[in-house]
Amino acid sequence: MNKAFDVVALGELLVDFTQSGVSEQGNALFEANPGGAPANVLAMLRKLGRSCAFIGKVGRDSFGDMLERTVREAGIDTSALLRDAETPTTLAIVHTLPGGDRDFSFYRRPGADIMLTADDLDVDMLRSCRIFHFGSLSLTDEPCREATVRAIHAAREGGALISFDPNLRPPLWTDLEEARREICWGLGQCDVLKIADNELQFLTGEEDLDKGAALLRDHFPNIRLMNVTAGAEGSCAYYGGLRVFEPACSLGGVIETTGAGDTFCACVLSFVLERGLGELNEDVLRAMLRFANTAAYLVTTKKGAICSMPERGQVEETIRRSSKGR
Repeated sequence: MNKAFDVVALGELLVDFTQSGVSEQGNALFEANPGGAPANVLAMLRKLGRSCAFIGKVGRDSFGDMLERTVREAGIDTSALLRDAETPTTLAIVHTLPGGDRDFSFYRRPGADIMLTADDLDVDMLRSCRIFHFGSLSLTDEPCREATVRAIHAAREGGALISFDPNLRPPLWTDLEEARREICWGLGQCDVLKIADNELQFLTGEEDLDKGAALLRDHFPNIRLMNVTAGAEGSCAYYGGLRVFEPACSLGGVIETTGAGDTFCACVLSFVLERGLGELNEDVLRAMLRFANTAAYLVTTKKGAICSMPERGQVEETIRRSSKGR
């Protein structure tokens, strides 16, 4: 059946203020980068030629103007992106740590993204996509939590695969036990899961990736393809009885890691659109991880996410370069 969109994503669209040097007066400078995990995923999918639409809400303010323009210019359908006249666009301050990792501070109580309601949803759009993608940030508060639940039901009614990335951000939860419950609910909905190693440990208490992944697969047999990212170490794919590990691309030049996981997730979803979730073998999964790892690496060599996504040709050329060094 022909679908209007390859991937529809719902969730936060915000501005990441990323450290960008120091002024002449010695004050920290911050660059306003368009971001938000679901939108980041779609931006990379567009680079890979996939048709995408975003469902969410931003403020009727200058930041909302910038975000709407950026998403549209990325080739993402914005017909379901709404503007809230009462609530400002959500903002995040990103503090870069040694090695490129980050610490977040959010201005989101309230923020426009959590004001999305179930009545705001474009149900026809949700029923007309091949994959529906969401994360846990749309589960932190009402009314967006109810909207997310309704969106998943509508997408599933239309026959879509469901993709989930926990994207745990502890400062956005008043109670981490609530975070655990909501993330587990999301795990119970998805066919495809992208999860980071720290999130796997948070949910299972296991530092060993294989043991943690086995626990999740036992509790959530609905997950058909699970991908665990481990930062600079690499990533693992778990599918059927297969476990495939691929080391990270390590050519140097990492600036900061914003958007790396979202880029990885997008590459996996593009792979699923091409191959499906039928009979996958070790070689195919390894190629998927190598491409996703490399694309994620390239994003870390620039600041921000949406405007830093690599083209397919850049990823393929980087894979050739890194292969020569092995």
